[in-house]
Order: sequence, then structure tokens, then C-alpha cells
Amino acid sequence: MIQTERMGSIIVRLTIMMIILCGLIYPVVMTGIAQTAIPSKANGSLIYSNKHQVIGSKLIGQQFTSNAFFHGRVSSIDYNGAGSGSLNLAPSNKDLTNRIERSVGAWKKENEVPKGGIPIDAVTNSASGLDPDITPQAAYAQVERVAKAAHININTLKELIKEHTQQGAFGAKRVNVVELNLAVQRER
Repeated sequence: MIQTERMGSIIVRLTIMMIILCGLIYPVVMTGIAQTAIPSKANGSLIYSNKHQVIGSKLIGQQFTSNAFFHGRVSSIDYNGAGSGSLNLAPSNKDLTNRIERSVGAWKKENEVPKGGIPIDAVTNSASGLDPDITPQAAYAQVERVAKAAHININTLKELIKEHTQQGAFGAKRVNVVELNLAVQRER
């Protein structure tokens, strides 16, 4: 009986100690290190329009509907970070087929179809539904629409795309739509 009471006391103390160590001390130390070493990333890679106003994040896409801006990927969750995720519909699912057909129709209405066809990322969503990037092909395919609506020279827009094209994981190139649209806004 005494042995069981002692063991119970040790378990309770160990539990309290681990809660304090792992639940309080470790997160505070790691947050402090991150804030010191990489403050921009630790705070969510925020994008500011000026020193005081946050307008987005480099990591989370936004929906742009104006023809004067580049449009990002389709988001099945309307870029709501609280509900991150895709619908995970199978390719044979009629709902997915219908959604893609609507996206293709809307894309064709807004943009000219390039020689190689509509870039796949222009009409499909990412796994998270929050992807801020599109392929350079999807960006170049929107240049004429944006040039007309924003009254910006096509060559200027192509240069902006080139400047904002980054090397992604596994060799895939990508363009951050939020950052590209900020550059478009500055050109207007």
C-alpha cells in the first residue's frame, strides 16, 4: 500500500514537471530563439503595404477577382485558413468534374487560352486550399487580361513575372500571386 502511494506521488510530480517543461518552458525558449534568429518567418512571413498595415502573408494565398490583378489557384475553402484542406474528391467524382468545368469556363471567359492549353494550376486547387503560388505559365497566360484592365504594358508585366519567379521545391518554378499583385499595384 505504501509503495503504491509513493508511486502515485512520483507520477503526479513527474506529470506536473513535464507539463511545465514541455508545455511552458520549451515553447517560450523556442519562440524566443525564433523571434531573435528569424523574426519575419516566426511572425508568419507577413507582407506589409507600409510599415504599419499587414496585407497578407507570403505563405497564404488570397482571392483576387479584379481583372486588373493576377488570379491565384482555385480554393475549395475560399482561402479560409481556419478550414485548411481540400475536398479530396476522386478524379471520378462528378462534383469535382463539375467544379473544374466551371473553373475552365470562367478562365476561358477572362483569359485567352494559350497554345499549350490552360495551365492545370489555373483550374485546380492545391491540397491545402491556401497555396499562394502559381506556375509562371499560369501567370503569363493572364498577362493580356491584366494589361488591358490595369493599363500596364504587356512587356512590363512579363518582366514583373520574371522578377517574381522563384525556384520551388524539387525544381518547380513558382510565382507568389500576392507579391506579384503588389508589384502590379505599384506600377499602376
